[in-house]
Amino acid sequence: MPKKAKPAGTGKEEGPVPCKQLKMEAAGRPSTLNFNHPSGLFESLISPIKTETFFKEFWEQKPLIIQRDEPALATYYQSLFKLSDLKSLCSRGSLYYGRDINVCRCVNGKKKVLNKDGKVHFLQLRKDFDHKRATIQFHQPQRFKDELWKIQEKLECYFGSLVGSNVYMTPAGSQGLPPHYDDVEVFILQLEGEKHWRLYHPTVPLAREYSVEAEDRIGRPTHEVTLKPGDLLYFPRGTIHQADTPPGLAHSTHVTISTYQNNSWGDFLLDTISGLVLDTAKEDMEFRAGIPRQLLLVETAAVATRRLSGFLRKLADRLEGNNVLLSSDMKKDFVMNRLPPYYEGDGAELSTPGGQVPRLDSIVRLQFKDHVVLTVGPDQSRSDETQDKMVYVYHSLKNRRALHMMGNEETECHGLRFPLSHVDALKQIWNSSAISVKDLKLTTDEEKESLVLSLWTECLIQVV
Repeated sequence: MPKKAKPAGTGKEEGPVPCKQLKMEAAGRPSTLNFNHPSGLFESLISPIKTETFFKEFWEQKPLIIQRDEPALATYYQSLFKLSDLKSLCSRGSLYYGRDINVCRCVNGKKKVLNKDGKVHFLQLRKDFDHKRATIQFHQPQRFKDELWKIQEKLECYFGSLVGSNVYMTPAGSQGLPPHYDDVEVFILQLEGEKHWRLYHPTVPLAREYSVEAEDRIGRPTHEVTLKPGDLLYFPRGTIHQADTPPGLAHSTHVTISTYQNNSWGDFLLDTISGLVLDTAKEDMEFRAGIPRQLLLVETAAVATRRLSGFLRKLADRLEGNNVLLSSDMKKDFVMNRLPPYYEGDGAELSTPGGQVPRLDSIVRLQFKDHVVLTVGPDQSRSDETQDKMVYVYHSLKNRRALHMMGNEETECHGLRFPLSHVDALKQIWNSSAISVKDLKLTTDEEKESLVLSLWTECLIQVV
């Protein structure tokens, strides 16, 4: 059957938007997702919309509704998470209210939390679902469901940003959450039953925080749709939304896949500017000169504003002339907290070096490139002000899936560090499909062999 896609309008509609038929060729299109590479996964996720169209017309701009009449895809979506999965997950005895599961219901426009204390027991959970008409919110199911791990790991490679998820299970004729907006880009996959969605104009476009909005403030919906298994809904951060399960016999299950939290230009500027200022202050005495007396006691004077503007121009000039990798805590935070590469079996290839040991005459190539970042920063082993710059190689091969997106759970950073003189050689490895060890831009053969041996030991390269 052909797919139906409903690209959302300009955001100026007076009422709910009707569904529009999108002409397309159904023949030869895959029924499930394409896991060959990250871009293929995303393209198949939003099919039949092309990725170029999506990022030009919808991303961070307006909602997109894709309704499909494909039984195979609906069956695949249903396999991602089902209400019946809760029984086996609860039987593990490791799920807790608040951390793993929330039980709630929207009553008179307000969220009523029905959580118990301690561990989650399936019988109590099912009782609240059936008798109290409560919504069950399951946090970060990719920790337990392999197919969601597989999807989200590829999406983290595609976006270069953390990708979290929550599953919402809502009884017929009930609503779990009041109208609200989020600080993430949201992709809704309908898994079981049907869900009725209403979207509204943002009061804070591209919002940086979560907020509940009162019914009398949000006006009429700009978009209204009922999703069925296999359907997808996207909306940008800041989009006000609410959803309910239509009355009837069937419950609804959907998964919310979210990304781009704290991933704006503003965040990136804050992340890079401090290191840039510190580096510049080491070389430019003007940056080390004291501020005027009593400046902190009065409103900022015009002379101080002009001086700051001058400093910013100097920083901009320095930034444009900088050919060294920028130090970035955002890179490190992303790699530390993201999912490890998806694997089947025991994942030995991620923790134990395999194949030949690299030598000077070897040809090597980088593996797991989507899971490794290079960055330059101060030598973290020294605390004095004359810290030398080092090249850091961070990776997520040893990350713990069970901790993914779990907030304050303790995570560990995995990687290597090298002298700044190694940066060009590392860039060679990163930018080549394969390279001879003897061609690396390092002074001695010993340095070349030592570099590739370190990367091989960390399972980051292989001999070809």
